[in-house]
Amino acid sequence: MRVLQLIDSLQTGGAERVAVNIANALTSNIETSYLCATREEGLLKESIDTRVNYLFLNKKKTIEFKAIKNLNSFVKHNKINVIHAHSTSFFLATIIKILNKNVKIVWHDHYGNSTFLEARSYKMLKKCSKYFSVIYSVNKELEVWARETLNSTKVSYLPNFAVINIIEGRTTLKGKENKRIIHLANLREQKDHFTLLKAFKGIVSQFPEWTLHCVGKDFEDDYSKAFKQEIKTLRLEENVFVYGSKPDITHILNQAEIAVLSSKSEGLPIALLEYGLASLPTIATNVGNCNLVIANETLGQLVPSINALALSQAIINYISDMENARIKGANFKTHVQANFSANSVAKTLVEDYKRILE
Repeated sequence: MRVLQLIDSLQTGGAERVAVNIANALTSNIETSYLCATREEGLLKESIDTRVNYLFLNKKKTIEFKAIKNLNSFVKHNKINVIHAHSTSFFLATIIKILNKNVKIVWHDHYGNSTFLEARSYKMLKKCSKYFSVIYSVNKELEVWARETLNSTKVSYLPNFAVINIIEGRTTLKGKENKRIIHLANLREQKDHFTLLKAFKGIVSQFPEWTLHCVGKDFEDDYSKAFKQEIKTLRLEENVFVYGSKPDITHILNQAEIAVLSSKSEGLPIALLEYGLASLPTIATNVGNCNLVIANETLGQLVPSINALALSQAIINYISDMENARIKGANFKTHVQANFSANSVAKTLVEDYKRILE
């Protein structure tokens, strides 16, 4: 069994993390594991296991014959029989399938705006889906949508999983030790940094030593500019720090005391699982499948989305009773390890790959 993970980039997004994590996890479960980044490399390249065979296409256009030829040659030369395509890489995977009838495609849907599926564009996806042997959806809403909308006979919910990041620590968070709140999310509207800032403004008025640390890709777009301006407008420059993408996530999380996720919409966020592995007392908005990860109040706190008051109060609850918060963090780690492990997901994938190759 030779399986290729196909992903557009190696930037530090959730879909990209999953692709790398799966490629790494499969090295111990199949004959050979492969990973191809089609458009862009990034910080996650450092996280690829040395046993994974890696290819970078450097594709610039949607249809690029050189990239198609190179990937097709790679698939044929290495006798790859399953392409596990993530997110928008389904189109290139379909072309390779047409050129190689015996290659099987599974498609992994990481669509982050699952709360707003009515706005999703899917005409090309629906055409390509007839070539998919399996569709994996990262939450239940996406699973239902795929069953009702696409042309694949096999659709499954596959929970995300996280792994401990082994990249050597190089990032030092600012602020006072034991007074740091971490927010691990790319600077995108879906992640709703603005509600987080409003909530944190209320925190600072009561607990001025506490600081907020935002780690995630900065696209340097209008959203990013508006977010940084809002920090100034709220006079939080001494308490809110923006770092951009970082490779040493586990090292960063180990410097924090509390973790938050303030999203308007989610699938099943990798960040939430990483918070759990780091034993962090965690607060998340009740969107997507966050309620499957923080399944009850012994594991963390769920708050409504776009509600700064509720988010602020949840953070204050932790700050006011850090002993209880740390107990929840420990419970959270146990829950994530038991239910969102690499081993269980790898086992499911291998069984599915075997079935479609029969």
